[in-house]
Amino acid sequence: MDNKTYHCILIGIVSIFFLWSAIHPYDYFTWFLEVAPILIVAPILFLTYNRFRLSNLSYTLIAIHSIVLIIGGHYTYALTPIGDWMSTLFGFTRNNYDKIGHFMQGFVPAIITRELIIRTSPLKKGFWLNLNSIAIPLALSAFYEFIEWWMSLATGSASDSFLGTQGYIWDTQSDMFLCFMGAIIALIVLRKVHDRSMHHIKVKRNS
Repeated sequence: MDNKTYHCILIGIVSIFFLWSAIHPYDYFTWFLEVAPILIVAPILFLTYNRFRLSNLSYTLIAIHSIVLIIGGHYTYALTPIGDWMSTLFGFTRNNYDKIGHFMQGFVPAIITRELIIRTSPLKKGFWLNLNSIAIPLALSAFYEFIEWWMSLATGSASDSFLGTQGYIWDTQSDMFLCFMGAIIALIVLRKVHDRSMHHIKVKRNS
């Protein structure tokens, strides 16, 4: 399978989930807030596709992260069936699907950040690359918490489903910690796979 075909399949899968999520979600306000990152990132990916194509690993991770957001937007994070199943299986006292989302908020951007730095800057692989690949997603996670705070101030109770704290007083802190852990784990687990995926881009372009 060539790269463009693979990318089209990813787009098709995400599009199907997106259309499904837009049909009778829990409420459209929460749905829009949850899928807004996709509506922002997707045009950027399309516009830069020919000039700066990402690795297949990066596109795959972006697709998976998009689906996590889409499912959360349809049900709201506090009411997602997957989270209810996790609560039953592990004995959680709350629906923890949002924690998957925040883990992915570190796991996926860490790889994207790593790729952008490697391919656009003189920074070599090593400590400083890893540090930036963790710090940038963590900064984005903190900014996302700002957005949740501002939406709460602006809309009051209308943003409760978007916040999804479910009465947990350490929700913000645990969200950022999971982002932090997601970034670290991504770099440990996927570093070599990511290098091979980026090398494949160079080979294709040179052939």
